[in-house]
Amino acid sequence: IGLHFFSPANVMKLLEVVRGEVTADDVILTCMSFAKRIAKVPVLVGVCHGFVGNRILFQRQRQAEQLALAGAAPADIDRVLYDFGLPMGPFQMSDLAGLDIGWNRETSSGSTVRERLCEAGRLGQKSGGGYYDYDENRNRAPAPIAVELFEEFAAKAGITRREIGDEEVLDRLLLPMINEGAKILAEGIATRASDIDVVYVYGYCWPDYRGGPMHYAGTLGLDTVVEKLRAYHDRTGDDSFEPAPLLVELAEQGRGFS
Repeated sequence: IGLHFFSPANVMKLLEVVRGEVTADDVILTCMSFAKRIAKVPVLVGVCHGFVGNRILFQRQRQAEQLALAGAAPADIDRVLYDFGLPMGPFQMSDLAGLDIGWNRETSSGSTVRERLCEAGRLGQKSGGGYYDYDENRNRAPAPIAVELFEEFAAKAGITRREIGDEEVLDRLLLPMINEGAKILAEGIATRASDIDVVYVYGYCWPDYRGGPMHYAGTLGLDTVVEKLRAYHDRTGDDSFEPAPLLVELAEQGRGFS
């Protein structure tokens, strides 16, 4: 069994309790009870890359990069998510955590904007610069070099940059998260949609008044979610917008995740 704490572990309430194929029930019970004794909120999850929280987060981070290549400024992408109710957006979060997590100077190839920033010594807040520039009090300002790098990589990839509205930014950040959550449910990695919501409220500071990503999907209507996903899939060709079969099934039946 695994106990996956969230950073900083002395502050964040979530604890993903990761069961294996043959983990005994009494072991699971012991870990769930232990989590409560140390004032954490435990959620039982299965084994996959990223478990529940980080597997879904990967889809959001990936879309943030794609939006920045397509023409949206990193600061605008972060602002849209902040206005939605999260304490910070994907680029600010990356700067806070450190861009060099998982990065190795010896093997770095400069093949992504993040690698180029790390190669330039821009590791995030701790180095005074990442996607943003920071003063001595860690107050941030948009970094021209980050925008320039996204423009450079877009040109290399033949991407025609354009103005991107806030609605599209929000859709492209959140819809793939919902879609990935549906896949996680279908695979049995999470038992209930509400477990995914608990992961996001307590592990990623999702605004609790919006109820977590799966609850939020229900407020939109799953038929609307499927329709939007298909439209973005047709527009972008990105398979992360291909609606999950469970999502389509529930939408066609007029049901929600609950």
